[in-house]
Amino acid sequence: MLNQPWLLLRRFVCERMKIPWSEIRLRRSPRGKPYLAAPLEVSPDSGPTPQAWGFNLSHQGDYAVLAAEPRRQVGVDIMKTTMPGSSSVPEFFRIMTRQFTEYEWRVIQSAGSEHQQLAAFYRHWALKESFIKAIGTGLGFNLQRAEFHLATEPLKEGRVLRQTKMLLDEEEAEDWLFEESLMDPDHHVAVALAPADTLHSTPPPSSLPLPTTFTLLSFRDLIASASPLVEEDPAYWDSFEMKAEAPRRQSDTCSPISL
Repeated sequence: MLNQPWLLLRRFVCERMKIPWSEIRLRRSPRGKPYLAAPLEVSPDSGPTPQAWGFNLSHQGDYAVLAAEPRRQVGVDIMKTTMPGSSSVPEFFRIMTRQFTEYEWRVIQSAGSEHQQLAAFYRHWALKESFIKAIGTGLGFNLQRAEFHLATEPLKEGRVLRQTKMLLDEEEAEDWLFEESLMDPDHHVAVALAPADTLHSTPPPSSLPLPTTFTLLSFRDLIASASPLVEEDPAYWDSFEMKAEAPRRQSDTCSPISL
């Protein structure tokens, strides 16, 4: 069964790389990063091979997001600012102490109210995750090696910031560019971009086009170019239709309210 992040990726590959929906083969690397399996036959107007795109997916809270850029390493992460479910904010921060540097913790804990501190925490977390996902190393990377210095300009909905810098092993990583945006007041997105191949000529980060905000797509938008991947099996629906409906949980039922 396809979930929305993979539908996003299929739509992107079909529309931008001109590969027919039914010929798209998606796989995950041993570390879980999605990639387009090859070889693939592409339409005549797309050239002999598809343009080399970097792309990445993330989903949390109310959104799934996809970021893509030609000839770049790409990582994306979305985080929703939520109160920790089983502990207080100070206890939650204590548990996560080793994930951030002393400088980052000073920034997070000086943000203001507990909700503002959590927003700063998840902003930093999204930046770190976007970097980890771009390089594809997985959970074995020591997150304290990457220290983020946030843009002084506040994040606002409808705008993308590129001023945040990363220190990698205490040195500024000049080849890396980070784009930050808000889907809404509670959902923060970070996109990490870097040259895909240091052995060949790649335009510097400053040459990238001006950043754009994410485009919201409905489910109908996602499947606009879709085609069946397998032949229809009427017996499958007949079998599904005969299944007994699961009993409703008490939390799903409505209770009368006294006013």
